[in-house]
Amino acid sequence: MQQALVPKKNCLFVISGPSGSGKNTVYDGVKALLPSVTHTVSATTRAMRPGETDGVDYYYMSVADFQRGIERGEFLEYVQYGGNYYGTLKSEITRLSSENRIPVLIIEVNGALRIKRIYPDATTIFIVPPSAKELERRIRKRGLNTEEELRTRMAIAQAEVEMREKYDHCVVNDDLEQCIKEVYSIIKEGAYQND
Repeated sequence: MQQALVPKKNCLFVISGPSGSGKNTVYDGVKALLPSVTHTVSATTRAMRPGETDGVDYYYMSVADFQRGIERGEFLEYVQYGGNYYGTLKSEITRLSSENRIPVLIIEVNGALRIKRIYPDATTIFIVPPSAKELERRIRKRGLNTEEELRTRMAIAQAEVEMREKYDHCVVNDDLEQCIKEVYSIIKEGAYQND
């Protein structure tokens, strides 16, 4: 008879990687295998893209509202990236914990390192593309950036990749299925205990 999987209390996972690394696709694959893990919905001041939904993809906020939230201490972490604010509301972690979910933050490097300082037991996972050339190809394929924005994103990505050694785990997203399996194993091992 198979033993029930019981979520560990106070576990937290952080997934990072440069834009175009596939971190959201990897998370979606892991979520299909482990439905109790749930990504925290970040707040942002960037404009909503076609097909996105407020409260699902992000909590969309004005710059003034975001800055008021910072002043009131409402954010666990936040960063200004590409001219916009991004952050994790403390209320989001409380919400997921109250629902007995396993919080997974999908955030950028500086926010991830701040989380690790606040929650030393958090498990950090960095998704890295197989090469800078492949990363540029993936970003270009989206067709959302000007050449100047692309150069900026590539410079940011290079700086982020150099921080990968500060993470507990670094997983190369060369073969998507294999990458999902590796991240699934890391999260399953860290999130559950046999009862």
